[in-house]
Amino acid sequence: MPDPHPLLSHLHDAVDGRFPTVDGRVTVLPALPGGLSCSVAFTGHSVIATDLPEDEVLAREPDGYGGAQAPDFLRYLAGRDGWIDCLDVVLAARGTGGEPRLPRRHDADDHPRVRHARALRSTVRVHGDGRGLVTLARGPAGRRELSIELDGRGHGAGHGRGLLRDALALVPEGEPVFAAVSPGNARSLRAFLAAGFVPLGSEVILRRAASG
Repeated sequence: MPDPHPLLSHLHDAVDGRFPTVDGRVTVLPALPGGLSCSVAFTGHSVIATDLPEDEVLAREPDGYGGAQAPDFLRYLAGRDGWIDCLDVVLAARGTGGEPRLPRRHDADDHPRVRHARALRSTVRVHGDGRGLVTLARGPAGRRELSIELDGRGHGAGHGRGLLRDALALVPEGEPVFAAVSPGNARSLRAFLAAGFVPLGSEVILRRAASG
C-alpha cells in the first residue's frame, strides 16, 4: 500500500476536532494522486496540494482567510487551460456499521452522479434502493467519501436523511467518512447536517492541463 497523502492526516485531525492553528497562513503539500490539485480552507488556515513549487505558490500571497480560494488564485493553480471544480463544503461523520441496509446496484453506470464520482475518485461502489442511490468511494487524499442522489419523487419526504443514515451503515463503526456538498445545494446540505454530518471547511478540486 502506498503511503497516505499528507492531506489525509489534516482531514482526520479535523474530524477529531484538531484543526490547524488560526494564523491566516497556508500549508503547501504535494499534488494529489491522479494529477489532481486542491485548495482546502479551514477556519483561518488553508492547505493547498499542488505540483507547483512551494516558494512560487507562497509568493502569490494566498492567505488562510479565503484568499487561497479566490478565483484568480485558483486559476493560477490550475493554469490557463486547467479545470476547476466548484466550491464545496467538506463535511464528515462516522460510520455506524451493523447490518447493511442498502443493496449494491449494478444498473447505474451511466448515471451522472456515478460518472462524476468515477472521474475524480477511485474504488467507487454504488448502492441504493427506491429512494435513490449512494456512491461510496476513495476521494481526495484517499479519504472515504460518499454522495447521494435521490429519485426525483423523493424530495421533501425525509428520504435524503434516511438514505444517508442507511449509507453510514456501509462504513465500519467509528471510521470517518466525508462528503463534499455545494453550499448552494441547501436541500442536500440540510439533509447531511440532519443525518449527523458536521462541516469541517471548504475545498476546490483542480486539474492542471497536460503540458505539451
